[in-house]
Amino acid sequence: MSNMRDTEATLLAFVAGAALGAGMALLLTPKSGKEVRDKLGDVTDGAVQKIRDSAREAKFKISRKTDVDAFSYDGGDSFV
Repeated sequence: MSNMRDTEATLLAFVAGAALGAGMALLLTPKSGKEVRDKLGDVTDGAVQKIRDSAREAKFKISRKTDVDAFSYDGGDSFV
């Protein structure tokens, strides 16, 4: 159990570091402020949507399947 938590913590730290590095790279580029803000806004909107979709999918996967509402899944990348 401890090994699983260590793996999750490592993965979370990696993702957070990658996001921070990407944000810093965008902010330190030799572009105009408007171009950087526009690009940063687009990247942020896309990342937020991906996080929401992933959270919804993870919530469905770990939910109890005996609940009546458990099968009202809305979203994700699954083939039926």
